[in-house]
Amino acid sequence: MKSIKRLSGFLTIVSILTSLSACNTNMNVIKHNDEVKEIKIGVTLYKQDDKFISAITKNIEEIAKEKEGEGKYKITINVVDAKGSSSDQNNQVDRFVSQNYDVICVNIVDRTASSTIIDKAKSANIPIVFFNREPVEEDMQRWNKLYYVGAQAKQSGEMQANIIINAYKKDMKRVDRNGDGKIQYVMLEGEPGHQDALIRTEYCVKTITQSGIELEKLADDTANWQGAQASAKMTQWIKEFGNKIEVVFCNNDDMALGVINALDNANITENRPLIVGTDGVPNALEAVKNGSMIGTVINDSKRQANAIFDIAYTLATHGNINSVEGLEKGKYIRTAHTEVTSDNVDLYLENK
Repeated sequence: MKSIKRLSGFLTIVSILTSLSACNTNMNVIKHNDEVKEIKIGVTLYKQDDKFISAITKNIEEIAKEKEGEGKYKITINVVDAKGSSSDQNNQVDRFVSQNYDVICVNIVDRTASSTIIDKAKSANIPIVFFNREPVEEDMQRWNKLYYVGAQAKQSGEMQANIIINAYKKDMKRVDRNGDGKIQYVMLEGEPGHQDALIRTEYCVKTITQSGIELEKLADDTANWQGAQASAKMTQWIKEFGNKIEVVFCNNDDMALGVINALDNANITENRPLIVGTDGVPNALEAVKNGSMIGTVINDSKRQANAIFDIAYTLATHGNINSVEGLEKGKYIRTAHTEVTSDNVDLYLENK
């Protein structure tokens, strides 16, 4: 009787162990079948120390992390800095190609010389998403897997103009301090050949003159989007023109902040020119709040980052590219801007 019980117990243990083994085998099969696929997105920047570009890449990384949390894909975002060197950027693209990245996002150093990068990606059949610095139209038509995400540059120039037009209508003497019926201005442009700088400058001036307000340009120059260069240039103009400068138009906020720095260093506390920027970076919004700048135009880095990631993710996962929101002509997304003055700056400071 005891032998039968022992045998029965032994068989029960064997049955349990067999069941556990089968369960483990099934779990391994399930785990294998549910293995998460990795997608790799390479991002090469013309200069990572550009505050607006840095904001875009930070947002891309945050969006990717949130998307990865859905559990469908492991998402690798590799951001590299070309530091203004086309040669370095070409080498970075070579590495992305050799490591079989799914998509390459390019903030190109020289927008007139993108053909080399395009040819490298095309030969490896890796799509490219250009952003912020748009290749020339001829290059964008070289392949059907080229995309661009940027802003509506014309709109930003018009909005910069509107800030000054509205101030002029509200209090003419605040803008036209010398009362000669004209606005004496200087213009700080981003960099030679940058499409947004050219368009922003053109439509800022054109919109004001078309409103019936006369402009007199005292000087204009490029400061390559950089505050230090803008500060040096403004220091020179202060010595040259003194308090004749009534408005300073800046293609971006970093340069506008550089202008403020130059005015502070020159101890100019009264009759300061009105300063307008673009981008809506936090320091510029604070400057609008405290009156150092009359206004800026928000260039939405998060919205651009979303568009860049949406295109890249869709391509990497072989989705329907035409389903990407805002895509025009099958390859372009251009985001809208927002005017900011003292009237509404608190709203945007709260969201920063």
